[in-house]
Amino acid sequence: MKGICLTSLTPSQDVVKGFISQVEPYGLKVTGHFWTDDLQKMAWMGPRDMLVDSDTSLWGILGSKEDFEKVEVRYGLSLLSLSASAQKMTPLNVLILQMGSDRVVHENLPTPLKGADICPLSDKSLGAKLVAKAHQSKNVSTEEYFIDIHGNEHIGQWFEIRPTTGSWPGAMFGAAGGEVVFQAVGPAGGLPEKSVLNYPLQGLKLSLGDVEYTAWALQNEITPEISYYAKVDGYPSSVVFGPYSTEESADAYVMNLK
Repeated sequence: MKGICLTSLTPSQDVVKGFISQVEPYGLKVTGHFWTDDLQKMAWMGPRDMLVDSDTSLWGILGSKEDFEKVEVRYGLSLLSLSASAQKMTPLNVLILQMGSDRVVHENLPTPLKGADICPLSDKSLGAKLVAKAHQSKNVSTEEYFIDIHGNEHIGQWFEIRPTTGSWPGAMFGAAGGEVVFQAVGPAGGLPEKSVLNYPLQGLKLSLGDVEYTAWALQNEITPEISYYAKVDGYPSSVVFGPYSTEESADAYVMNLK
């Protein structure tokens, strides 16, 4: 049975029950949770298994415009989206289930949620639309990079990056509003127990528009099997990453997380 995982930003059980009553008659299985806003404990990671489950075709995020304007919530949703997509090995099929009359604007969403469809909760045909969307062909990732997040409240948050094809002659990772404090290289999919770094660099200053990043880098070869890992303290509003280069106009990927 096709299913939707519901992340409710509102604590109202009545609103959630109303949504379930809209979609269950259409044969769409609903799982879900109420959002826990605790970045220090990485609470955003808790519902990841539900999103990765093979029966989950849709991820619905239920909330008001005000809910989606909370920077801590936006950051947690961004990391959950990135990590679940990485574990599922395909982009998530995301819907924002809009409460209230004030609309969430696509352009204001963080990068991982930019592709979400915005559906008013008041739409009487919502159930039918969700079923149709659940049966659409699965998204296929076309990104040139892979990104995931690992860790817990004890070891902190670690970003994993690598190319999806080919190789990089090294890697660079920078944060704005957060701080890179450690870097490592090792097999893809999990933090390495030990790591030998080639020509590591710290404290690089990068400016993209009005945003300034502080980055670390190294020159180990990074491939689809060998990843670069960066430990980041704080909750950056934006990160920049990509292959290491000595050129001033090097290619890099930018991701807004808030």
